[in-house]
Amino acid sequence: MYFPAYFRTFDLTEEISMSKNKTFAVFGGGSWATAIVKMLCENLDEVGWYMRSTYAIEHIKKEDHNPNYLSSVEFKPQQLKLSNDINEMVSYADYLIFVIPSAFLHEELEKLTVSLKGKNIVSAIKGIVPESSLIVGDHFYTNYNIPLKDIAVITGPCHAEEVALERLSYLTIACADEEKAEFIATKLRSDYIKCSTSDDIMGTEYAAMLKNIYAIAAGIARGLGYGDNFQSVLMSNAIREMKRYVKKVHKMKRDINDSAYLGDLLVTGYSTFSRNRMFGTMIGKGYTVKSAQLEMSMIAEGYYATKSAHELNEKRGKKKAKTPIINAVYEILYENKEPKKVFQKLTEKLN
Repeated sequence: MYFPAYFRTFDLTEEISMSKNKTFAVFGGGSWATAIVKMLCENLDEVGWYMRSTYAIEHIKKEDHNPNYLSSVEFKPQQLKLSNDINEMVSYADYLIFVIPSAFLHEELEKLTVSLKGKNIVSAIKGIVPESSLIVGDHFYTNYNIPLKDIAVITGPCHAEEVALERLSYLTIACADEEKAEFIATKLRSDYIKCSTSDDIMGTEYAAMLKNIYAIAAGIARGLGYGDNFQSVLMSNAIREMKRYVKKVHKMKRDINDSAYLGDLLVTGYSTFSRNRMFGTMIGKGYTVKSAQLEMSMIAEGYYATKSAHELNEKRGKKKAKTPIINAVYEILYENKEPKKVFQKLTEKLN
């Protein structure tokens, strides 16, 4: 588990001066990874980028854009250090930003033959690692002995598609080391990206995972034909449920109405760009889980998060949080219960 915030004694200008030559690398080839690379390219002369697909790498080198995600974003290949060798990229960078879907993170990390010692781990992953049942930051702390001060989280509210369009967007960088959080923020800020910082690593990371489950619920409701009135009640109950859940896993002073929690929930629950909402809508319309997954070209993290969040809560026994929305989504996705009947029961539990 995480401990109280760690703070350095020297000032921010000294920290930034010492860190100005630090290198960054992004791990992942999806839309959010592509968006983060774009943000970093606004501030850095070179950005490392690990992706498994050699085809995507060669396409970027020749055509200046990711062929599979956010293809409207043009890169300068000379600004990118591209590789499909995870060990090469870990060796290259000081700050490692992981954007690999949580369900596949363990598999990728098993390829490591070089040490993560001395590296700064930044999670932009919104989920729980199935093999350890831990959020990503905790997974690195527990299994790779990464010091707490060297772990950070990037959270929204922010959709990759709007970053591609350079629409004004907001990020929160959470880290126990306040100066390090601010340093990471300086590498992501631009005219269209605003960043704030937080020391609530666990809370922001759990919230980022939970909001995907609630977005699936919002999508199921839409697919079933529920209107805006019900959606507003669903989302207001979701933020209260999130507050109860996060308080159980990491009790500290936080304002659940901050953009890192409520804002991220709202944009994921309502936006047409939300893959989790899209996945839920398909389920509500009658798709099976497998058919919905096959039709989508992107991973809906909320599917995996639902199982992990539900099981973690159940393990608490009498101390578990009250989570009717998570329970409803779990019953639909993992117990194959009929969405219409599950939501009819859920409507009686909301207020």
